[in-house]
Amino acid sequence: MAIPALISGISEPILSLTDVAIVGNVEEFPTESLAAVGIVTTFLSMLIWVLGQTRSALSSIVSQYLGANKLEEIKNLPAQVIYLITGLGIVLVLLTLPFANIIFKFYNASAKILELCVDYYQIRVFGFPFTLFVIAVFGTFRGLQNTFYPMIIAIIGAVVNVILDFVFVFGIEHVIEPMYVEGAALASVIAQFLMAVISAILLLKKTSISLRLQFPINKELKRFASMVLNLFIRTLALNVTLYLGTSFATDYGQNYIAAYTIAINIWFLGAFLIDGYASAGNILSGKLFGAKEYKLLLKLSNILIRYGIAVGFIMAIIGFVFYKPIGLIFTQEKAVLNEFYSIFWIILAMQPICALAFIFDGMFKGLGEMKVLRNLLLFATFVVFIPALLILNTFDYKLYAVFIAMTLWIIARSIPLIVQFRKMFVPLVKE
Repeated sequence: MAIPALISGISEPILSLTDVAIVGNVEEFPTESLAAVGIVTTFLSMLIWVLGQTRSALSSIVSQYLGANKLEEIKNLPAQVIYLITGLGIVLVLLTLPFANIIFKFYNASAKILELCVDYYQIRVFGFPFTLFVIAVFGTFRGLQNTFYPMIIAIIGAVVNVILDFVFVFGIEHVIEPMYVEGAALASVIAQFLMAVISAILLLKKTSISLRLQFPINKELKRFASMVLNLFIRTLALNVTLYLGTSFATDYGQNYIAAYTIAINIWFLGAFLIDGYASAGNILSGKLFGAKEYKLLLKLSNILIRYGIAVGFIMAIIGFVFYKPIGLIFTQEKAVLNEFYSIFWIILAMQPICALAFIFDGMFKGLGEMKVLRNLLLFATFVVFIPALLILNTFDYKLYAVFIAMTLWIIARSIPLIVQFRKMFVPLVKE
């Protein structure tokens, strides 16, 4: 269950990483293009993570009802959620599109970088509602204990995006003119649209869930909204961290923000790889909790800890083995590579700790314990990350300040969750 979830979970970071790798090697303004894609990707990730929490909330409810053998009671809930979240996505497109220039000035973008940010965003943002649609469908599949179809959809989307990136960014002689950052954005939108279409077809053909909006409003929509609200507040705190990291890096100069772009997108990839095991924890913990199988739930947590840490170490080792070649995938600019290589080891070293944080995030989402996650991330962001960043920044550590603060932030997110989980379920197992 974890391996297909792992593959499907990396679809969004693969889209972004592909854009980063390809635009970082264009002939015109490679460093500025790389910086622009990084800034826009951070902003879009913020929007996706804020509204994408519907996947975890929906998966939690569906899996709990599945475990309790009461699935018929919530069969109209997924369609209601899908229409709601996709509609919000369209509203956000309409609200942000006219203010793209102002938004990216807020990230300290200026001159050519700002111009490229706007060019990229004005196309890429149209894929946003399709992404939200796919996320909600994935939540439904995962609640039904099915991670295979999301994997197939994600693979198709990633492959199409890579092919179209090369075609649109570099062009085809005498057929398509090079479109540079705008081409990367268009490739992503087409891939996201295709994923949405395939998601809808598989949901209708392979499950008993309908996409027809049916009333009355399902009784669980209120609990769903409460979960999403808590996750929304939590995700705002998460995005404060990402915003400050991007803003500080941009302020240091274009080589720093370009290096930060590469590093943070690799971090995103690592996070979503581990998310495969987090998704398994989310899916199975909801079902086991619904069935009151507390002993198996505790056993599941122990298994996922071992798998997650092992995957984290494997990713770190691969990163250290291919340390130099990884940077060269994204850019040939020596000044950017120097800054990237100086902090890449921090990204790699934090991978096992990230594994613990993300896996127990998934477990608590499956249990529906969104308040615990909300409060912990507020603490990690405002009590740990921000003070650490500000203090380290006064010593002019630049990107070191950003990524050391982020490491402390991850530690503050992981250890308390493990303690709280065992505090909740060890006594229940002993009874």
